Order: sequence, then C-alpha cells, then structure tokens
Amino acid sequence: MNDLVTGDDGKARCRWGSADELYRDYHDTEWGRPVTEERGLYEKLCLECLQSGLSWALILRKREGIRKALADFAPDAVAAFGRDQIAGLLQDPRVIRNRRKLEAIVQNAQATVTMRDHKPLPELVWSFRPPPRPAPRTYADMDPLTEESKQLAKELKRQGFAFVGPTTVYATMQAVGLVNDHLAGCFVREEVEAAQRNVQRLFSTG
Repeated sequence: MNDLVTGDDGKARCRWGSADELYRDYHDTEWGRPVTEERGLYEKLCLECLQSGLSWALILRKREGIRKALADFAPDAVAAFGRDQIAGLLQDPRVIRNRRKLEAIVQNAQATVTMRDHKPLPELVWSFRPPPRPAPRTYADMDPLTEESKQLAKELKRQGFAFVGPTTVYATMQAVGLVNDHLAGCFVREEVEAAQRNVQRLFSTG
C-alpha cells in the first residue's frame, strides 16, 4: 500500500491524513507546522500524553471537550488545579479519565510556569531541533524516537515534567514542527519547510 495518496481534491498527502475529515484537517492545517508559543506547546504535550496507549482518532474527537475541561490549556490555570479539580476530571466524560495522565498534565503546567524564570518552555523545546534530514518516503523511514527526543525527554524530566518518555516527546516534536515528517511528495511538506525557516529568526537551533 502506498504511504502517499492523492485525495479527491487532487492533492497528494500522507496516507494517515486521508483517513477521515478530522485526520485530513489535522494533517493539512496543523501537524508539523511550527508551534513556538508556550500555550500551544503545552497543549501538544498534553495531547500526546493523553494519547499514549490510545488511538489518535479518539483524541481528535474529544479534543474540544478536553480543551474546555483543561482551561483551554492555559498553564497558569491548570497549574492551580488541586485534588478537587482532578477528582472532578476523573468523572468528566469529556476527558481521558486516567489519573496518572491527568496528574502529569497538572504537574507539567506547574513546571511550565516555573521555567519562565530561567529558560521558558519554547526556548527549551526548540533548542533540541535536529539538523534537517532527507524527506521520508515511507512510514518505514521514520523511527519512533531519536537521540534528540531522548535528550529532550531527559531535560523535560529534569525540569519537573512527567509522562514525557522519548517516544511521546518525538511525537510532540513531529506535531510542533521541530522535525518535518510529512512524506516526500506530500503537499504540506514544502509549506512546513518554509515555516520552519522563519522559526530560525526566533530560536537558535544549535
């Protein structure tokens, strides 16, 4: 099966992005496009945490409800959640009702807020952007983790984050544009490359 497909709109895209309308919209407008602000990066880390062990389709379907339940992923608001709020979330059908994941999301909000005093989350995350590499031609060309994702996961844990293993972190790196894993020939790939070039004005890539 070809990992690159042409849709009814005549555009070639990664096969996973043609699964249904939710996937297509996420693939075409969001996945891989650089996220450089704190709230957006925190949201993506939360979503990848919640997705662990589950399907991404489930996360996309529940995303708006999750966003409302988690104060629009505002780190300051989530950082203030206590036991009562977590207990409420465990009864809330809008979210993934997993105590460990929800506690990690609160802990990660607290770490995000604390980091502002020395190295804010966007600066830290983008400091682990790897050098450009050839476009993957198939899914088999992608690894589930990289040396950079291992190092970023290690640093996030050192900063107080939880539920940020190297595989989850690599999925976040893909989602927020640190790497461009749109397949060669996917129409989004060139758009992401152009956006990534603009990011260099904001952050050093080492």
